[in-house]
Amino acid sequence: MTRPFFVYGTLRPGAYNHDRFLLGRTVREQPARLPGGLLYEGPGYPYAVPGEGEIAGELLTAAPGAYGELLSVLDALEEYFGPGHPLNLYERAEREVVRVADGVSVLAWVYFAAPGTPLGEPVAGGDWFRRGTAPRSPGAPRRP
Repeated sequence: MTRPFFVYGTLRPGAYNHDRFLLGRTVREQPARLPGGLLYEGPGYPYAVPGEGEIAGELLTAAPGAYGELLSVLDALEEYFGPGHPLNLYERAEREVVRVADGVSVLAWVYFAAPGTPLGEPVAGGDWFRRGTAPRSPGAPRRP
């Protein structure tokens, strides 16, 4: 079964990894919120962790026939090698995400910081873009 993806950093529309990794691979991108998550600064990209908060982002639906490719591309970008793998930078997990437009909950893939990942400062309000310094230029680091 295919699942949409919840993105909250450099894969959001307008951010520097969006077109590079998602262009032509999605059919729908909708504003969404992830309840039960906290957002932290990383080295040029954010980390989500489970917690008492909410994270702003987008819910991405793969284009017809593109799900397998999109899953593979995002796993590689996020340095996800499989559940609990010691080299994971992120862990991929299924979580309920709420679409902003209609308040409907949708089960989606979310990439959380792997255990032991050094986290930066918390992102107030859970929205990496609203903090005012989200890198959006092509020369910025290539991370989610």
